Amino acid sequence: MSDTADLYSGSLAPDEAVRKLTASVARVTATETVPVAAAAGRLLAGDMVAGHDLPASNNAAVDGYALDADFLARNPDHDFPVIGRAAAGHPHADAVTAGAAVRIFTGAVMPHGTNAVAMQEFCVANETAGTVRIGRVVKPGANNRPAGENLRRGEMIAAAGCHIGPAEVGIAAAAGNADLEVFRQLRVGLLSMGDEVVPAGSPTAAGQLHDSNRPMLAALLESDGHAVHDFGIVPDRAESLTTCYQDALAECDAVISSGGASDGDEDHTQEAMRRLGISPSFWRLAIKPGRPMAAGVASSGAPVLCLPGNPVAAYVCYRLVAAPVLSIMAGGAAQSPLRCPMRCGFAHRKSPGRAEYLRVRLVAGADGETEMVLHGRKGAGVLSSLTGADGLVEIPVENDGVAVGDYLAFIPFRESAL
Repeated sequence: MSDTADLYSGSLAPDEAVRKLTASVARVTATETVPVAAAAGRLLAGDMVAGHDLPASNNAAVDGYALDADFLARNPDHDFPVIGRAAAGHPHADAVTAGAAVRIFTGAVMPHGTNAVAMQEFCVANETAGTVRIGRVVKPGANNRPAGENLRRGEMIAAAGCHIGPAEVGIAAAAGNADLEVFRQLRVGLLSMGDEVVPAGSPTAAGQLHDSNRPMLAALLESDGHAVHDFGIVPDRAESLTTCYQDALAECDAVISSGGASDGDEDHTQEAMRRLGISPSFWRLAIKPGRPMAAGVASSGAPVLCLPGNPVAAYVCYRLVAAPVLSIMAGGAAQSPLRCPMRCGFAHRKSPGRAEYLRVRLVAGADGETEMVLHGRKGAGVLSSLTGADGLVEIPVENDGVAVGDYLAFIPFRESAL
């Protein structure tokens, strides 16, 4: 067995770690009602069903003239008397007899007796005579949006657990919902570990560095719709970490720490979890970066997720493991990251026994096909490799490397997508 295979023996793949954790964590059941305009980023607590057809009536898709297309087909040279006008919010009240037309504008309700709209660009109006001649054949249903085209009464708009985005806000409002019932936000305790870590803005002594993990993870958590409870920076002492974990568990649904998750003399996460009776779920992931991640679940069902201290490793472990677990806890549906097959424009060697996740950008290859190229330096502590990257390339456990032209899974960052 190779050194790498031996080192990663018994480690879990990210998807396995998610499955193991979600089998024992507690899920949020409490709900609250929020205005639809404030619902973006929240998780829907119940199925959203259309209470009426949308649109409620047939309406015009273009400006023009509403008429009976069957009559026009029989009388192509007919001069249609224009007997009224219909605009959005101002319908034509009377029925239209065959052989007559109504001047109509986009969004207006189709008058009774009409089944099509002739576009004004293909019509010749005689304002003096009050008539219009239609210059093109019009089929029944042309430029006529049918009632219920968008939604039918009783149709599912969005299922419980749906992450509400701008599109869901729009369709919920269009369906007449002023408020939505959502799950309460997941409360996540967040802390960094290390005597060498100081808050951003503080002076650094020899061997110290500014804490980037806590603000980065807070931003990730908030963008996922969770409420962050900041427990600051904890020194490298098992007693201090135990107390901090205990305090965080007393008021939060989940706890995330970064740093101290390995097995060195100054790594105390596992000892702190043991002291608090937290059942271990796993220790070590079969990935690079991110191997030294540990996790356990307290008797309350609250997970303690111990991310690596290196920023890129912390970011990758959050995205692949912590984010899906927290989403399920918060009431969301289980979802794996989007993986798109993409051509590699680089070569890379690796040892079998672990999956690797490298930062990449998408560029146009010489033949015009989109391909992945490596971005930034590869180290797990090189945070600058995340900025400007479009996502990660996933190199499977069994691969011993990558050749130019290979197709591998590309996992896009949300920040680089629409």
